Amino acid sequence: MSRRRGKVEPRTMEPDIRYKDPVVTKFINCLMYSGKKSVAEKIFYDALDTIQTKVNNDPYKIFTEALNNVKPEVEVKSRRVGGVTYQVPIEVRPERRLALGIKWIIRYARDRNEKSMSQKLASEIMDAHRGTGSSIKKKEDIRKMAEANKAFSHYRW
Repeated sequence: MSRRRGKVEPRTMEPDIRYKDPVVTKFINCLMYSGKKSVAEKIFYDALDTIQTKVNNDPYKIFTEALNNVKPEVEVKSRRVGGVTYQVPIEVRPERRLALGIKWIIRYARDRNEKSMSQKLASEIMDAHRGTGSSIKKKEDIRKMAEANKAFSHYRW
């Protein structure tokens, strides 16, 4: 974005049908392929129904807790200083935290070995809720990398 242009206003998400939450709408939009939103909604709601049957608890609450468990606090960015590239740890903005958490849950759900996407997504959400799973491992790997490069935090600008 050029410095001369005005501020970009964030878009407001309409809340979803079942839970009236814009975060769920954002998750469904990230899950969607080729503009097939109804398919993405069916996958998401089937995954939450699967969680409901397995855990006998509120699936929306489990989803929000899983998403909060996956959101990263810090990440590393490459900064080039004097011919050397440093991995500089920075804090993550709240919008980016949400986006990264959603992307990681979806990416690692797609990599799982269950039969359908709704089963894969349900398993990944339940693992993230418990504090295990690939998306939690990704968050921990990035946190460890930021801890290891804490000495370069003065290059942040």
